Amino acid sequence: MLEEIRIGSLGVIDSSTLELGPGLTVITGETGAGKTMLVTALGLILGGRADSGAVRTGARAARVEGVVRASACDHFAGAVEDAGGEVEDDRVVLARNVSAEGRSRAFVGGASVPVSLLAELAEPLVAVHGQSDQHRLLRARAQREALDRFGGDDVSAELEHYTRLHDRLSATESELAEVVATSRDRAREADQLRFGLSEIEAVDPEPGEDEALAGEESRLGFADTLRTAAEQAREALSSDGEQPDALATTSAARTLLEGVREHDTEAAELADRLAEISYLLSDVAADVASYASRVESDPVRLAAVSERRAALTALTRKYGETVDEVLAWAEGSAVRLADLDHTDDRIEELRTQRDDLRDRLGGLAGDLSAARAEAATRLGDEVTAELGLLAMPHARVEVAVRQHQAPDDADPPGLRVGDRVLKFTSTGVDDVEFLLAANVGSEPRPLARVASGGELSRVMLALEVSLAATSPVPTFVFDEVDAGVGGKAAGEVGRRLARLARSAQVLVVTHLPQVAAYADHHVVVEKSSDGSVTTSGLTALDASARERELSRMFAGMEESDTALAHARELLEAAQPARALG
Repeated sequence: MLEEIRIGSLGVIDSSTLELGPGLTVITGETGAGKTMLVTALGLILGGRADSGAVRTGARAARVEGVVRASACDHFAGAVEDAGGEVEDDRVVLARNVSAEGRSRAFVGGASVPVSLLAELAEPLVAVHGQSDQHRLLRARAQREALDRFGGDDVSAELEHYTRLHDRLSATESELAEVVATSRDRAREADQLRFGLSEIEAVDPEPGEDEALAGEESRLGFADTLRTAAEQAREALSSDGEQPDALATTSAARTLLEGVREHDTEAAELADRLAEISYLLSDVAADVASYASRVESDPVRLAAVSERRAALTALTRKYGETVDEVLAWAEGSAVRLADLDHTDDRIEELRTQRDDLRDRLGGLAGDLSAARAEAATRLGDEVTAELGLLAMPHARVEVAVRQHQAPDDADPPGLRVGDRVLKFTSTGVDDVEFLLAANVGSEPRPLARVASGGELSRVMLALEVSLAATSPVPTFVFDEVDAGVGGKAAGEVGRRLARLARSAQVLVVTHLPQVAAYADHHVVVEKSSDGSVTTSGLTALDASARERELSRMFAGMEESDTALAHARELLEAAQPARALG
């Protein structure tokens, strides 16, 4: 809901604030007082086109602010925060500055944003119906969505089933297109994997084999050096000749300390340690001798190991740093190759799924079209009945639900529904269009092409009243919806506005007292002049002031007893129909 509008330096309005509440608010005033400036101000904060000519003479810039309750529209608060704006106490300030030079700036929740983003955020909040602004229900998408909401559960259930299956079809067709488009690449990849796996299979490496062979090759390549070093080490440890060795020297040291151990415990401990060393040296000498005897030169085995290592190195250059990594690559590639080898089967499987989904979707599209057609008949009849009460007795509204044949070369191909192949989207095969036949015998044509500004406002009022129970829009604005209307029809316009105001906030600019009498809130635009500058201001009227304003609207005589009595009578007659009672 729109709670407040603040206007500064816009047209004849120097500075004014309009507080708004629920129900029906009418705005009246003398011709030229600036009533339409309110609609202009609303257009600015809704992201409409800025005109520097609307900036008040002598002012540097015009500024308009609107305070909106964020919870009035689903997802609005989140969208504001995504744009960088702030939501405080469930309220958001939308603002627009227009300089005298024509520069325009937009703000949402205190954050500067592009005007296009302001328009996008504000669009769901307010529907404006005026002499030059009837855009919302003239768009094909808005008309289809309005019909779907009016159709209730019957349409929504069919649409949900259709949309869910359409999403599955889209996913299947996307996967199929991807598999077919990449089939050549997949075949090339399969050949590469098959070649790599055959190379690995021919070598048949074992886990850790590369490390084991590296050690064996080193031993075989240096066998003579290793054997010589081992034999010399054995001689140093335990010699068979006259040459002193480590074992003999250690034994002599032990014997010397053993001879004096009884005289000192420390000497005894050292003797024991030398005894341990003697045993260890004896064991090591035996092991070195055994090692030396086992080291043999084997040129044939060395050549075989070197050849095997070369084969493994050829694999690790292509498929991994180590043999273990090569084996891991082979395992993963085998799984991938199995998938690639089944590409043709997968393509055939996806095509079968696609054809099945398209057949089922065609049936659901037919059911959805039938539900829409039934709802379209009801909506057209209801709006036509409303127009008969709004001084358009010969007008007729039809809601056309049409389908279009898909060309033979359509991409993607059309959807078969019954015996026809139709264009289709995620919302079905239907184009929905609101048509108006303004007079008897005339052919129904699209609304924007056949209705004048005043007629179109009344058609929109009839539509909004008929759609009120299902409309997501929280605020409606009507500018001179009563143009060309008088007498009883004017009262019916007021009654319909009051009816709409039971489910939404409604603002109306009017010059008819029969319409103003149905308002829950009455605001008058008053013009004053000091002889050189004309200024307009906004004033909310109490009960007595409303009577005077209605009498002025009747006869231009605010203090006429007859006009005042007529005004009171009109207000009393309208009382039961008012939105807020």
